[in-house]
Amino acid sequence: MSHSHDRTISVEALARVEGEGAMHVEVADGRVEQVQLRIYEPPRFFEAMLRGRTYLEPPDITARICGICPVAYQLSAINAIESLCGVGTPDGTPMPDGIRQLRRLLYCGEWIESHVLHIFLLHAPDFLGYQGAIEMAADHRDLVEMALRLRKAGNQVLEVIGGRAIHPINVRVGGFHRAPTRAELQEMVPELQWGREAAIAATRLVAGFEFPELDQGHTFASLRPEQDSLPPGATGYPIEDGRLVTTTGLDVPIAAWPEHFHEDHVEHSTALHGRMTDGGTYLVGPAARFNLNADRLPSEIADLAAEVGCAEAVTNPFRSIVVRAIETVYAFDEALRLIDAYERPESPAVEVRPVAGTGHGATEAPRGILYHRYSLDEEGLITDAVIVPPTSQNQPAIEEDLLDFVQAHLHLDDDALQWQCEQAIRNYDPCISCSTHFLDLTVRRR
Repeated sequence: MSHSHDRTISVEALARVEGEGAMHVEVADGRVEQVQLRIYEPPRFFEAMLRGRTYLEPPDITARICGICPVAYQLSAINAIESLCGVGTPDGTPMPDGIRQLRRLLYCGEWIESHVLHIFLLHAPDFLGYQGAIEMAADHRDLVEMALRLRKAGNQVLEVIGGRAIHPINVRVGGFHRAPTRAELQEMVPELQWGREAAIAATRLVAGFEFPELDQGHTFASLRPEQDSLPPGATGYPIEDGRLVTTTGLDVPIAAWPEHFHEDHVEHSTALHGRMTDGGTYLVGPAARFNLNADRLPSEIADLAAEVGCAEAVTNPFRSIVVRAIETVYAFDEALRLIDAYERPESPAVEVRPVAGTGHGATEAPRGILYHRYSLDEEGLITDAVIVPPTSQNQPAIEEDLLDFVQAHLHLDDDALQWQCEQAIRNYDPCISCSTHFLDLTVRRR
């Protein structure tokens, strides 16, 4: 295939993605001039759809944005609305510990099922040399079966607390429609204990993969909870709430988001591109959380991280699969801690009355910070809504990483370069590219 100094690589459609997109690379005189992730799916207009709806509806509506991480959308929306309405705030209506425990536990289930899906079924085939999980299963049946069992354990948490695994129906502003009993949660303990040990073994396995070199100097951004805000039984790694922090020293409440981050329209994509207000790119996701919160991991998990080569900050995106595995261990461990400490609330929800104004909320979706902002009128109707998903925030940085990566691998033929680019994109587990392979690659020599 071509090793020409001038070539155009176009991936016309990305297979099995949450959305529709393509990749385009321009090479001239042996230099990569441009890399674009072209997202051409028509806008879904969820933000416009929310306008005129009541303040109680966003959890059910926004959950439909994603079938893999609906809890992230539900709880980010709830955080924004409750913060405006004075629930769970220092001077407002207190949120019972049991409800806060259930929310964090529910989110642990989502982290487990999402991370396991990515690690084993979408990303591991790249490192093991297979086109996809089906082909990998022929030679690694035990590995795939373990992954399916791990994911089922996460889904069980979603079902017990949320009512069902996809688009949970038990979540509401103010809490839940029904709070499970302690006995119902205890029934999950044996499988979660197995899952924790299996996830530890999986972490050691993926740490043994061969990782291409790609060390980047991006700014990382994540949430970081205040220790006194955590529910009983919780440790301090960010999941369902926290302050906004970056590796450049930013440490502000989530309400300050608009002062530091914004989204731009770009010609080649219907997905907005997130940037810092100074125009710089940044990354959210597992590596960002780890780099900014590794000190919050329980000692046993911190020791595991050091054992698998993550004693320092992780700046190579190819090693993000290891961080996801560490976070999977954490999610199992945290779920067990929360169940052990759980006290069923007297009421599954507290009353939340509408307040005119604007509320901000964010949580750590498996792929990174998910930010919501809602403005309400006096009757509790939504007048404006803003949703900033992790993938839109990461897209500019992904393009920058791909440019550097392609430049360093121009010696490869087109097929090999395609394979490497696919793997590089999947490092970030983007909703736009959670695929096992690309389709319709064409190379035009100039």
